[in-house]
Amino acid sequence: MRLSLIPLLIAGLLPVAHAAPAGAITPGVAFSHEDWTLACDNTRTCRAAGYQNEDAGGDPVSVLLTRRGGPDQPIGAELMLGDYEESDLPGTVTLRINGTALGTVADNTRFSAAQVTALLKALVKDSRIELIGDNGRQWTLSDRGASAVLLKMDEFQGRLGTPGAILRKGSRAEASVPASLPVPVVTLPRRVATRPADEALANAPALRAALAAATSQDDCESLHPSEGTYADEGPQAIEVKRLDNRRLLVSMTCWRGAYNAGSGYWVVNDHAPYQPAYITNLGVDDDVLTISSSHKGRGLGDCWSSASWAWNGTAYVKTSESTTGLCRLVAAGGAWDLPTLVTEVKEAP
Repeated sequence: MRLSLIPLLIAGLLPVAHAAPAGAITPGVAFSHEDWTLACDNTRTCRAAGYQNEDAGGDPVSVLLTRRGGPDQPIGAELMLGDYEESDLPGTVTLRINGTALGTVADNTRFSAAQVTALLKALVKDSRIELIGDNGRQWTLSDRGASAVLLKMDEFQGRLGTPGAILRKGSRAEASVPASLPVPVVTLPRRVATRPADEALANAPALRAALAAATSQDDCESLHPSEGTYADEGPQAIEVKRLDNRRLLVSMTCWRGAYNAGSGYWVVNDHAPYQPAYITNLGVDDDVLTISSSHKGRGLGDCWSSASWAWNGTAYVKTSESTTGLCRLVAAGGAWDLPTLVTEVKEAP
């Protein structure tokens, strides 16, 4: 059951099943179609990544287009040749569109402004986009899905109908495009030492019962062992850490899959009634004031999703959310960082 969550997470489509905590930051959008995917974050920066057409075969390749929010913003483009299998890469690469060579790609990674212009024109119509190595190797970038993804980018950034739009250009003033937004800052409170009595609560039946009563089997299988895959195992260990003078952070392993696992996290009172407040079941690590999550999209490890949460003194708020793009064997660990949520997390002065 938990394996089915990961493709949804990779696509940025996990439903919000719990009320937003105090200070929650609204993320941007994620969208994928055919061989292209888009991630726009909460500052209005958008990143679109395209890949090879898997159905047609050919070596893995990806191009990343990045554009900040606001009027008159240029589009940058980066190239990544597939190196998941550590094959020989060329010394130089030439961009060729519909048979016409358009110069080498700087350092095999950065397209020039003229190359970006030609690339964008090619992506929104049926074109053959190739990268030709000086060692005879050839990579083909797919244009399938590019128009839908780039239109979504223009829409999110408020560019439709302006001269700067990639698609659906118009005469609406460029100055009408919404400005980029600042990166939100989340300030952590001072750390409080965990007490021996807090750690002893990990073995309290009343705490475990409170967590089970407040948490569904979908959110934490191990709290309901008679109903799921934990029926033949003993109770999973609970970890308790102090947050402040009256609240604790509680965690435990909630689910395991073939190549991923996730821990549940709750904020509870330091004495009964514990009144657990659920945070996530995707956690993999924490330092009390922050929780992190990182999961493979598939066993090959060529695509990942990640997120983090921070304690703002009142609640845990999500402070980052991103994927590495589509699962296309471009690079071990994923090709790009495609965030939909970015923040700056600071320690208390």
